[in-house]
Amino acid sequence: MFEFTVKNKSTQTRARTGAIQCSRGKIETPIFMPVGTVGSVKSLTSEDLDSCSAKIILGNTYHLYLRPGCDVIEHAGGLHRFMNWDKPMLTDSGGFQFFSLAKLAKFSDKGVSFQSHIDGSRHFFSPEKAIEIQMILGSDIMMSLDWCIGYPANEKDTIEALDKTTMWAERGYEYWQEQRKIKSSKNSLFAIVQGGMYPKLRSLSASQLSGFDFPGFAIGGLSVGEPKDLMYEMADYTLPLLKEDKPRYIMGVGTPEDLVELSGMGADMFDCVMPSRNARNGMLFTSRGNINIPNAKYKFDTNPLDESCSCYTCKNHSRSYLRHLYKSRELLSFRLNTIHNIYYYLDLMGKIRQAINEDCFLEFKKDFYLKRGEI
Repeated sequence: MFEFTVKNKSTQTRARTGAIQCSRGKIETPIFMPVGTVGSVKSLTSEDLDSCSAKIILGNTYHLYLRPGCDVIEHAGGLHRFMNWDKPMLTDSGGFQFFSLAKLAKFSDKGVSFQSHIDGSRHFFSPEKAIEIQMILGSDIMMSLDWCIGYPANEKDTIEALDKTTMWAERGYEYWQEQRKIKSSKNSLFAIVQGGMYPKLRSLSASQLSGFDFPGFAIGGLSVGEPKDLMYEMADYTLPLLKEDKPRYIMGVGTPEDLVELSGMGADMFDCVMPSRNARNGMLFTSRGNINIPNAKYKFDTNPLDESCSCYTCKNHSRSYLRHLYKSRELLSFRLNTIHNIYYYLDLMGKIRQAINEDCFLEFKKDFYLKRGEI
């Protein structure tokens, strides 16, 4: 129930458009996935996400496993029914949480033992357990358990993380194949390329994982503290190493500029908490640059956030009103700001796809930076 087709390729860059067909729907790529960490994109309903043209969202295996727990979600009939979302969903493996909560996690060949950040209870994720949990969640695309290593990291530690990531990917793949036969599962499984900031290790990781017939591949371990130019360098190096007939997913990235740059390098999928988190902090993205809505200059500004935006927020409310809501700490501020930022991201991806299909990606890219005042 998973099929990826490359539709058009840019003659100017490595950018490409494609389509992922899942049992729950079709996803045009390149695509951005809003992050619904604990079963919700913060402050938004499923109807809000529909209005933003979201085609796939992301859930977090680690957080959902701890709260509300697999028993609750399984009783509800899976995460889709639990949160009333009927389109495709991707779930991560928990690897990034073990990186970000490193003091609470211990790695071994068998997997990761960790302490809950909620109540201190002890738990263990094996690569098989990570897949089992995601199958209970019912995600359309699951991720292999990986060891995400931060920046900077020496070569020895990076090799250890890479080796375990490959070992776990193989075990997770075998478990997934077994469960598919038993349960007739419709879930697909992606592998995650690691290797830190070492090109030769990125090559090694990609080569090892390409030996298995994963439906898709992700690049992990980016945007973990490294300089932006180094992140781009590693992505640009790694993307061509991945199979061309499989979707290529860059995890945890990023800014609007990142989406444009990385799409030009041939990336197909992205996720990041930035649009929703920044919305709650009053930072709003527009075609003319970013707006920090608490600023005093917007107190009497009756213009919409972005005159070229068709989201609910821009069609119905002014910058002045949005500033008032934010300064008053009104909960509506979170919702209206998040609707706009998510819409902006997904609309940007639509424009990127259109530019690639019309083979004018470089012209689009130049215009994107000109409008944002960055040229």
